[in-house]
Amino acid sequence: MTKLKKVLILDDEPNMRHMLSSLLEKAGYAVTGGGNGQEGLDLLANHHFDFILCDIKMPQMDGMTFLKQSANLRHQATVIMMSAFGAIDTAIEAMKLGAYDFISKPFKTDEVLLALKKAEERERLQSENKQLKKQISQVKGEYQFGTMLARSQPMRKVFSLAEKVARFDTTVLITGQSGTGKELVAKGIHFSSSRSERNLVIENCGCVPENLLESVFFGHKKGAFTGADQNRKGLFEEADGGTIFLDEIGDLPLNLQVKLLRVLQEGEIRPLGSDKSFKVDVRVVAATARDLAQDVAEGKFREDLFYRLNVLPLHLPSLKGRPADIPLLCEHFIAKLNDKMGMNISGIAKPAMKLILKHVWPGNVRELENTIERAMVLAESDILGVDDFPGLDVASSPCAQVGMFDGYSLKDAKVVWEKNLIEKTLNECNGNRSRAAEMLEVSYPSLLSKIKEYKVQVKRSDP
Repeated sequence: MTKLKKVLILDDEPNMRHMLSSLLEKAGYAVTGGGNGQEGLDLLANHHFDFILCDIKMPQMDGMTFLKQSANLRHQATVIMMSAFGAIDTAIEAMKLGAYDFISKPFKTDEVLLALKKAEERERLQSENKQLKKQISQVKGEYQFGTMLARSQPMRKVFSLAEKVARFDTTVLITGQSGTGKELVAKGIHFSSSRSERNLVIENCGCVPENLLESVFFGHKKGAFTGADQNRKGLFEEADGGTIFLDEIGDLPLNLQVKLLRVLQEGEIRPLGSDKSFKVDVRVVAATARDLAQDVAEGKFREDLFYRLNVLPLHLPSLKGRPADIPLLCEHFIAKLNDKMGMNISGIAKPAMKLILKHVWPGNVRELENTIERAMVLAESDILGVDDFPGLDVASSPCAQVGMFDGYSLKDAKVVWEKNLIEKTLNECNGNRSRAAEMLEVSYPSLLSKIKEYKVQVKRSDP
């Protein structure tokens, strides 16, 4: 049999207690009554209650005093205050003291039942979220690095290596497709290191205009160029004693690659417009989705800089290559988004999970998180079903189109895949290339270059 929810009614009017008791017992609650706050404290000392309906004006001990003194006795009980003097200030004060809701007398019976149903829903939400958090916390110790979660063997190897790397100041090069979590690994390395109390400076090399890169990286002196009306610190100076994370390092122009190489070799920088260099103590972590070895062979990236960066390489596998992580990540994102969005999603139905596991995830972990969030917004129940994942069609995925490539060259297949993905993204953005660059996580100039190289048909140019 279902255990009845227990309600404590505190009101100095016997008729009110009798009316509420009859109403709630008919609605399926177990009811106990008391005439003032002191009686309520005595009952709480010996009994557990799920809900408390408490009047404010009572002799011996009023409702507000009861709220203050019962804080350590009522445990998880949800308190709903009642008063014939429905002042807003009183209601706010009651909420501050721990009350969940406030009902003004005289009230309709439906108002009381509705308030209790809302309280029950809140109680259920808290309980299930607590359970989800418990499940996530159970795996965190063994399957976590920084804010990343994974249980697959490839990712556990990455975590193990990253933990070892974090103890030293060795330069690290993180490679992997967009959306695999390269920035999260960089953050994990920094915050697991002896530099964790100092700055972590993050910069995407493809997002800074080429003519400003040297100033942004190394700073400038007043008058160094038109508009330089004051001295400015560069990113390396800001990161002194800490870590700098250079994302999309493959987009760095060749002329700046020389100057970055000097920083790595000599540990010193020279601001633009200055004739003096000075030492900086900065750990460099770089990341790229490009094949830098191939770029070196094609003359697009300096070989000496590549070897300086590639002291300790970390490669992040695609989500498709580690399906064992997908259910764990889904649980984690649901728990995280439940808190963020105030929702109560408890899980994913098996047919929907099968669909998720079959999808190739070209956008990797970031695409998975966005898909879960979209599904939660669309959900009609607390279980995510197939209908909550519209468009999650394996056959229609741009990655699946690589199967249409008639040949054996990985290089040529990559061209087909990239062109398909760029066309799909541009169509999604109605031709807006700036937005497409954001979604593809590449710099705007890099996208323009690929559009030209692959002869991608753009429906509509930027306004």
